[in-house]
Amino acid sequence: MKRLLTVFILSISILLSGLLSGCTSDQQQMAGTAGGALLGGLAGSAIGGGSTAATIGGAVVGGVIGNQVTKPNN
Repeated sequence: MKRLLTVFILSISILLSGLLSGCTSDQQQMAGTAGGALLGGLAGSAIGGGSTAATIGGAVVGGVIGNQVTKPNN
């Protein structure tokens, strides 16, 4: 049951990231944010043993890293 909740939370995060990407002109950065959140959530879930808090924490950290890595150089 815990794993199902984790998968559900990740799915919602991916869906919201996709919806928000339509609101920005810099789609590459938004894709980096969404990809980072996905990978971070998976890593957090694996490291935390399927813990919801670890999954969410990993998704947040991964999203921030993905956002900063794909930030355009001005």
